[in-house]
Order: sequence, then structure tokens, then C-alpha cells
Amino acid sequence: MSSDSRHILHLDMDAFFAAVEQRDRPELRGKPVLVGGDPNERGVVATASYEARPYGCRSAMPMAQAIRLCPHAVVLRGRMDRYAEVSRQMFAIMERFTPLVEPLSIDEAFLDVTGSTRLFGPQQQIARELKARIRAETELTASVGVAPNKFLAKLASDLQKPDGLVIVPQDGVLTFLDPLPIARLWGAGQAAARRFERLGVRNFADLRRLAPETLQREFGDAGEHFYRLVRGIDDRPVVPDRDAKSISHEHTFATDIADRAFLRAFLLHQTEHVAQRLRRHDRHARTVTVKIRTPDFATVTRRTTLERPTDVTDELWQAAASLFETWTRQSDAPLRLLGVGVAQLSEPGTEQLSLFAQEQLDKRRRLDQTADQIRDRFGKDALSRGGGPARS
Repeated sequence: MSSDSRHILHLDMDAFFAAVEQRDRPELRGKPVLVGGDPNERGVVATASYEARPYGCRSAMPMAQAIRLCPHAVVLRGRMDRYAEVSRQMFAIMERFTPLVEPLSIDEAFLDVTGSTRLFGPQQQIARELKARIRAETELTASVGVAPNKFLAKLASDLQKPDGLVIVPQDGVLTFLDPLPIARLWGAGQAAARRFERLGVRNFADLRRLAPETLQREFGDAGEHFYRLVRGIDDRPVVPDRDAKSISHEHTFATDIADRAFLRAFLLHQTEHVAQRLRRHDRHARTVTVKIRTPDFATVTRRTTLERPTDVTDELWQAAASLFETWTRQSDAPLRLLGVGVAQLSEPGTEQLSLFAQEQLDKRRRLDQTADQIRDRFGKDALSRGGGPARS
């Protein structure tokens, strides 16, 4: 790679929700903690502390299953108001180092520090100082990957958790990638894993040796995606929300998920994150999109246009839930990936509504701005609302 390559950081807070709880309640430190929904109401684990993970507990797992694995775990309902407060503090720290911060979720972001090195020093120094500032000001740890692009930086940040720092040099990309197990390849699900096994592919180096024709034959359009990634090729820029033409939040599950109630719950959680990001940058959205990927790599995108641009969580959720319900009536396939996005972004408009409609809209916006509204939606209450789709 050339000397003018980008310097990208991926920052991921360590067991964020559980870590905040352990910080705020010192008696929980050193104990297995599960943050999430009610196990009696099909709640899911939002975060498992590192003390709970040796028992097999992980995020996105049904809470009832996690409790069976770790019966002595401390189970807590999420305090989304508190997590949002700490998240704002965390993002404010990141923005001291660069304006190019792209949120991925409440506790995760990409940073492009290419233009910051003259002021703050080499990218490695920026990463260390960023981690130190977060620890000093929040009493929490973050893991950071440093690399020439987003894919490599995200891979790196996950390798030495918690409190990790992994640097991928510009001239060492293949040395970094080749020994990694193929399970770390972005977009490779269970169906791909079976094909990889049949082809004798165990790591990135094995896959890199396959001919492009073989990748195309075995994986279709995903073959080109794999071809680029195992060579460390990723040209995506870091795009702050304020400059983005769209905002999205998607997740690839560790195992294929068929439970529709769980998937609806997860979709709501994603929608809330997207709505928060809209409000954070004073943006409204007109288009809502739901993205679905099945184990055979088939990707389905459903899109709808709203009557007027909005940043109200309820309105975005109603659109996303309707799109998801339409798909579920047509397919019972399990999902490998689920995501929600918004587009046609604009500044808040001056559209005149009737007095009653304006009062209702203002009320919804006030609710969105309070921590109680977010907390009420997390867990049991979020699973079902007004006879609509299940939520969490």
C-alpha cells in the first residue's frame, strides 16, 4: 500500500452496558452480569460481562438460555438513558481527535485520523491517547484497531479484547490476515462455512489461493466480496452522520436466527439507534429500509417512503416493522443478517400541521428525548405494543 494510505481507527467499548453497570455499582465488579430483557418474556441479552462469557453467555442470546448457562449471573434491565449519557461523553472524546467519526452503534465507531496526525502524532499515538482519555473520563475501557481501512480496523479491534490495541501496518496487511480463521470473514455465514470446509479453506490464506472463478461458482456475488476482503481491500470512507446521505445499523448474527419474536426485538433496538443518530445531528429522514440476509447469502431489501420526513422513533419503527412483517409473511427462512436504515435526509422542515397533529408530534418528540421512554422500550414492555409486532 502507498505511503498516503488512510489511517482508520475502529473503537469498540468493552461489554459496554455491563461495564457501565459494574462501574456504577462496585459490588458487581468481578461478577457475571447479564444486561437485557425479562427471561420470562422472551427477552434477549444486550450485553454479557466478561465474567459471564466463559459460561457461554453472549449478546443476542435469549436471556433464558443465558441464565441456564450461568445460573448465578446478576440479571439487570437495561438503563438506556444512562448508556446514552455515557455514549455522548465517549463520542465527545472521539471528536476531539477528528471530526470524521462514523457511529456504528451506541458504543462503536470508525474514526479517520489521517488529517489529525500533524496535530496529535502518529496513528498509534492517537489510538493510545484516545483509549487513555476514555478510561480517565469514563472509567471504562475500549478496544481499538488501527489499520489502513475500515474492514481491517474492525477486525483488529476484536482480536485482543478487552482493553485491546491492535495495529495493522500498511506493509503488513497480508501477514495480519492470512492466519485468521475463516470464521472472522465478514459476511461468511453457516452455509458459506460448509462450502469452505468442503474446499479445504480454514483461514484467510487458504481462501486467497482460490481462483476468482471458483469463488464465483461457489458463492455467486459474494465471491467478489470475499476476494477483496481476504486481500485487505476496502475503499469505504468514514462518513460522519452529519454528512451522510443515509444512516443505518445492521448486524450479522453469530448463528442463523429463526425466532421471529427475537428478530423483531432486535429490529426495534436497531431502529432506536438509528433514530438517536438522526436526532443527535438534527436530521430527519423520509425513507426507511429494512435489510435481510438469509444463510444462502440471498439479500432482500425492503423500502418505504414516509408522508413527511421525521426523526421520531415511533414513526420510523412503524415503517420498519411493517416492512419486516411483509417479508415474514412470504418467508420462514432464518436470518444471518438484519438491519435498518434511513435515507433522504434533510434538516427539520417548516411543514405546517394541524394544531392537534403538531401537539401529538411534539409529545412524541419530547418522549424520544427522555431516558424514561428509551428505558420503557427496553425489555418486557418493548416486546408487544398496542397489538403490533413483538418488540424488545
